[in-house]
Amino acid sequence: MKKQWDYETDYLVVGTGAAGLSAAITAKRNGLDTIVVESTDKWGGTTAISGGGLWMPNNPLMKEDGRAHDSIEEALDYMNQTIGQVGPWTSEARKRAFLIGIDHYVRALAEEGVHWARSKDYPDYYPDLPGGRTGRALEVKPYNTRRLGKWRKTQRISIPAPLMTNDVWLLSRAWSTPGGFIRGAQFVFRTIFGLATGQLKMGMGVALTGSLMEIVLRQGTPVWLKSPLKDLIIEDGRVVGGIIQKGRKTVRVHASHGVMLGAGGFAHNKEWRLKYHGVPGWSSAPEGQLGQGIEIGEKAGGELGMMDDAWWGGTTANTNGSPYMHGFLLNERSDPWSIVVDQRGNRFLNESESYIDFGHHILERDKTVPAIHSWIIYDHRHTTHFLNSSLMIPGAKKKLSSMGEVVEADTLEELAEKMKVDKKTLDATVTRFNGFARDGVDKDFQRGRTTYDNYYGNPLVKPNPNLGTIEKGPFVAQKIYPGDLGTKGGLVTDEWARVLRKDGSVITGLYAAGNNTASVMGHTYPGPGSTIAPAGVFGFLGALHASQPPRPLDTIDKTAVTK
Repeated sequence: MKKQWDYETDYLVVGTGAAGLSAAITAKRNGLDTIVVESTDKWGGTTAISGGGLWMPNNPLMKEDGRAHDSIEEALDYMNQTIGQVGPWTSEARKRAFLIGIDHYVRALAEEGVHWARSKDYPDYYPDLPGGRTGRALEVKPYNTRRLGKWRKTQRISIPAPLMTNDVWLLSRAWSTPGGFIRGAQFVFRTIFGLATGQLKMGMGVALTGSLMEIVLRQGTPVWLKSPLKDLIIEDGRVVGGIIQKGRKTVRVHASHGVMLGAGGFAHNKEWRLKYHGVPGWSSAPEGQLGQGIEIGEKAGGELGMMDDAWWGGTTANTNGSPYMHGFLLNERSDPWSIVVDQRGNRFLNESESYIDFGHHILERDKTVPAIHSWIIYDHRHTTHFLNSSLMIPGAKKKLSSMGEVVEADTLEELAEKMKVDKKTLDATVTRFNGFARDGVDKDFQRGRTTYDNYYGNPLVKPNPNLGTIEKGPFVAQKIYPGDLGTKGGLVTDEWARVLRKDGSVITGLYAAGNNTASVMGHTYPGPGSTIAPAGVFGFLGALHASQPPRPLDTIDKTAVTK
């Protein structure tokens, strides 16, 4: 008789991003034997190539700073203002669960050795709304990846340097402002010091996933790479395990306390992207994001929500012509001496707005006026004063020019011709914009009105740090697309990360977090790190539920999450 199970464990975790690794750590801390499986040959998921920030209102580091006032109620008010109610995944219970879980999540990981840092200057993306704040974001300090031993070779890497998200806003103007120069010098010193001491420090998403993986390995939890989940095993309506393609073998893993799906979204599933988004997708997410976890969860009876949305943003083409985009625009579109226009040469948005709004507006504009692609136009001063992530790589500008993604000209008239944009329309657009720049008020789209807009501006440019005239050549125009950091629709879950059926009932034993799920952030992006924060917190809450007797969230105390 064939044995029923090839492996026995308490908790099976699918995925190695923030959701999966946080779930694995929490399960093990609370007494559950755990196995982690990853479909690709690299671990870290989308988290590893991200900025690594987590939007964490009322977090412990804020509480330690007497000047950083915050509260769950104020943060909840802000979330209700920005997110609203767009489905059960944005319920009051889910929002409150996220906010309550933050303190426990941050403290639990700190106990395990995660070194948190607070981005004190980074504002929420709608800071003028009730409850908006500056300084809610957390990240992990640069991490010495040598601590991972042989696992370092399979770590997914983005930027191999000790860069922090809290550096980017100043480094982008390292040679144009005193503050930028000082931060640049600090970054160089940090890099040299790490190398001189034999460390291989990296920051952002690499630091976060590296720190989490070190804990997982120290806990003795097996991690299987190149081992995709093929299906769930259900008995009497309860998920009790999974079928894994482990190398050449198909194995059955019994998970007595349940399965956590943290396998990411469907950023590179072209068929789904066209079906749900109407575009093939220009994503910064890594390979492997094909929606397998979502599909398997739906097959088990899970409801899907918000499949029509993604973590959008403006992005530029990769020099190798692949679908991956390396130029996810942040400071470039917000810094002065730049504007964005559609294919007719008209402005249609606030260039400094949050990246998800920016992406939404490109998609919306394209319904009536061709805007995929759009163009970002740089005055010569922009190219000499600020970093440009997609053009600073040696040879990139020349290659992108040969691909037709970048055009350059000494005059705006010549530039319009190369862009195939009506010359009179572009001239009128630039003339009107230049008037706004001189007056300091963008009367069309209010660029530079909020502290978030100003975050990526230049304080030395007056009267508005985000507005600078477009009048000094040579001018550069670059195509931009509605790219994304990943998709944000998927399985509908409750406040404990349990997957729900269409009738609202719980699929016992099945949990999900991260881009496998419909996001608690709804169709918006309240602040820096709104992708990773709920992934980590709901991964934590799901594992906590699987390992502890059911309880109201408000009754969680320190004893429930410590060793």
